[in-house]
Parts: sequence; structure tokens; C-alpha cells
Amino acid sequence: MSKTKSYINDFLNYISLQKGDSPHTLRAYRSDLEEFFNFVKVEPEKVEPILIRGFLSEQLLKGKTKTTVARKLSTLRSFFLYLYSEEIIDINPARVISSVKIKRALPKFLTVDDAFRLVESPSEDKFIAYRDRAILEILYGSGIRVSELCGLNLDDLDLKEELIKVRGKGNKERIVPIGKKAKEILKKYLAIRQILRIKKKLVVDETPLFINNRGNRLSTRHVRRIVDKHARAIGLIEKISPHVLRHTFASHLLMEGADLRVIQELLGHSSLSTTQIYTHVDLKHLIEVYDRSHPLSKED
Repeated sequence: MSKTKSYINDFLNYISLQKGDSPHTLRAYRSDLEEFFNFVKVEPEKVEPILIRGFLSEQLLKGKTKTTVARKLSTLRSFFLYLYSEEIIDINPARVISSVKIKRALPKFLTVDDAFRLVESPSEDKFIAYRDRAILEILYGSGIRVSELCGLNLDDLDLKEELIKVRGKGNKERIVPIGKKAKEILKKYLAIRQILRIKKKLVVDETPLFINNRGNRLSTRHVRRIVDKHARAIGLIEKISPHVLRHTFASHLLMEGADLRVIQELLGHSSLSTTQIYTHVDLKHLIEVYDRSHPLSKED
């Protein structure tokens, strides 16, 4: 094994232990680092700032988005900072590289009416409909990530207190409310889930909250298909993902006057700056209301 591969493995083990990043994130780190060293063709000790700038420029010339290039730079910064802290290199070459400037897009979110129509769209008296309705209620009513929803277990649910325990990024736990409507739908879903298990003699894993017809835990891909299916069923033209429901949850809370730090806690954001993007959404909403309502905004 080359020194470079050894350093990359050590780095990934370090951040896995320190930050608890997901396997998906670790794979992205590895891919970025391997791509970089295939480009520069030198060991980490010989990397200079001009090589990093050359790699980033080449990525842009290849048509990679600024968001992707910024992520790759972030990976390189973390990697070389690790090597510097471990005294493997004397100078951190990524330290002098300027950040890639990205125009941050405002998150897409649904109107209140569309959100309600979407959540209420599964209406049949069947296992799948109750399950889908419960999923939509929780995604919109609690704002949790799709990965967090799929990771929910039965013992994470406290119907009496109307709360769920969520494991977020870095395996950090938080408690979020689910609301009375979600509570009632969940009761019906859990009852029919038990009937299904007995009727079909399924060897159901008792752990996961949301399962498919075969008794297996739902994947994030499956949940994305569920959301998209019901969005199309009510005539929404744009593709709606679980993350749009997360944005919708946050945007609607802010519009109703919720404190930004409360929203930060509910979303599981480690930094308030991540949550502050919703203030721009709210400002846009206020301008639209002003344009519709204030006499000075109307043409003669």
C-alpha cells in the first residue's frame, strides 16, 4: 500500500471516530481524495497550493458545479489539516486556498394548502395508505430528514407524549414533536401493521417503525418514491422530495413566528447559520404579501 493510501485510510478512520460521519460521507471523502491524488501524481508531502488550484480549475473546466468543487476543496482542507496536526507535513498547502464562492439557492417549499393536500392524499383503508399517510405526517409535521425517518424504531415513538427520538448526523439524538394528527394516524398504522404481520405470517423485524409489505425496513429511496407518487397524484408539477417537506416545515414555522433557534433545534442543525437561509424565504414571503396588500405597492 502506498503512503498516500495509508494516509487516506488513517484520515477516514479518524473522522469516522471523531465525527461519526455516515458511510456515504466517508465514501465521498475517499472518492474526492483518490481523484485529487490521481490528478497531482505526487505524495501528500509534496503537494503545493498551485497543485490544489490546478485540480480545482480542472474540475470547473470539466463542467463540475461550484457546489461540487467547494465540497472537494472542503475534503482537501480537512485531509491536509489532519496531516498537519499529525506532523506528517510541515506546511498545510490547502490553508491558503480561497473558498469557492457559491450563490446559495433558496430552498423550495410548498404552500400550506399544497402541504395539507399532499399529507392527506393517501386515503384508502389499507396498510400502505396508513403507512404513507403516517410518513407524510411526520416528514411535514416534524421536519426530520428522510434518513432519520427510515432509521426510526418502534421504541423511538412515544405516542402518549406525542414525541419521537431521532438520530441525526453524527448519530446525535434529539427529541421532536409529532402532533395530534400524526399520533392518530400512527395508532391506526401500528394496529394494521400488527394485523398484517399475523395475517401474512411475516417474520417482521420488530425494530423498524416503517416497513414494506414483506416486513422489511423502508429504504430512503422507497420513501422518496412514496412522496413523489402522492405529489403527482394531487397534480403537483414540480418533483417533490422528502427534503422539500423538511424545507416546508421550517418555512411554515418561521412564517408563523417561531424563533429561529427553536427551528434550529427541531431540524438538528449544528450551526444557526444553516438555519438562517429560512429568513430569506420568510423575507420573500413578506415582500409578496406587501405587494398584494399595501396601497403603496399598487399601480395607479
